[in-house]
Amino acid sequence: MLSTKIKNHEVLSKLESIYIKPDVKNIRVGDVVKLGIKIEEGEKTRIQSYSGVVISKKNVGLSKTITVRRIMQGIGIERCFLLYSPKINSIEIKNSSKVRRSKLYYLRNLSGKATRLKEIVK
Repeated sequence: MLSTKIKNHEVLSKLESIYIKPDVKNIRVGDVVKLGIKIEEGEKTRIQSYSGVVISKKNVGLSKTITVRRIMQGIGIERCFLLYSPKINSIEIKNSSKVRRSKLYYLRNLSGKATRLKEIVK
C-alpha cells in the first residue's frame, strides 16, 4: 500500500515537472502584477494585459492560483488565474508591497487612498 503511494507520487511529480514553467517568478501577496493573457477571437489570437494587486495565493505545484484585484471605472474586479496555464503568456511584477497578512480580502471594503499599500523600497 505504501509503495503504491510512493510510485503514484513519483509519477505525479514527473508530470508536474513537464508542465511547470521555470520562468514564473516568486509572486507574493501584495505585489502589483501585469499579466499577458491570450484571448482567442474567432481564428485570431491576441494578448490582453491585466494588471492589479495580488490579494491571495492558493495551493502548491501545478494547481497554484493567484487572485488579482483591480479597480475599473470605480468597480472592483477580481479574477483568479492558474499560474501555469497555457493561456498566460507573461507575468511581470511591477512593484512589491509590505503586507502582514496572507489574504488581503479587507481591500474589498476600502476605496480610494485607503487601498494603498506600503511599497518596499529597493
